[in-house]
Amino acid sequence: MPPRSTPTARQRRVGAELRKMRITAGMSTEHVAGLLGVPRTNIPNMESGRSGISAARVRALADQYGCVDEQFVDALANMAGDRTKGWWERYRDLLPAALLDIAEMEWHATHLRIAVPIHLPGLFQTEDHARAVFAQVVPRLSRTDLDARLALRIDRQRVLDKPDPPRVQAIIHEAALRIEFGGTATTIAQLGHVLKLAERAHLTVRVIPFKAGGFPGAGQSVIYAGGPVPRLDAVELDATHGPEFLDSEAQLAKYRAQLDEWEARALSSEDSLRFIRDLIDRL
Repeated sequence: MPPRSTPTARQRRVGAELRKMRITAGMSTEHVAGLLGVPRTNIPNMESGRSGISAARVRALADQYGCVDEQFVDALANMAGDRTKGWWERYRDLLPAALLDIAEMEWHATHLRIAVPIHLPGLFQTEDHARAVFAQVVPRLSRTDLDARLALRIDRQRVLDKPDPPRVQAIIHEAALRIEFGGTATTIAQLGHVLKLAERAHLTVRVIPFKAGGFPGAGQSVIYAGGPVPRLDAVELDATHGPEFLDSEAQLAKYRAQLDEWEARALSSEDSLRFIRDLIDRL
């Protein structure tokens, strides 16, 4: 089977974790290729996610590398063995792969911590609000591209309706609540939609008001996605050039700490909902 041209973030993550294990074990790619009886070039392809790998091979390699974290190995093997194509694959030829990676990350997350200073979380956006947001993209999107991005954003929200949805905690700055994308009527409907979502048992909304002052990472939107085990957590950062995915232990620790700081400055969930209702009343 030829190498994949565009492995998903999940496929890349499996390969990256295998590479970390190999390096920790002090083994070269040549040595591992010899153990497997494959050409040396197969190992870089495997570790970049460009070549598929079975669950059995993940377990065999973990054993060779001396990894004794059974829960981690089981989770990684399950990731490698999952050949199910997600609903987002129908957008594969329409949109940048990184946008599909966000949907994939959210779908498989056990929990999500979302922090946004300017834009409301994509999982919370109404169709009218999202359309108004995409209308401001520079350079301007074609109608076809805008419609495709809008459809993906709304489809991403189906993760909230899964039989086993992830726990979601959204920390939203007052600025994101006040910016009137699409005008006042659209904003009122959007804020009402946030209140309705907050009624769900698995979803929590916290607001950071302007008067809370500054805080770390104030200019950055973050999605922290919990993996099946903590070692497989991931972070997605929004940027004007596109999403960026992080997964090193140091990076994960940094963003957990940053999100803790956001939480410390946020209103309680009850006060946050009252805050949003007051905003609606003043619009």
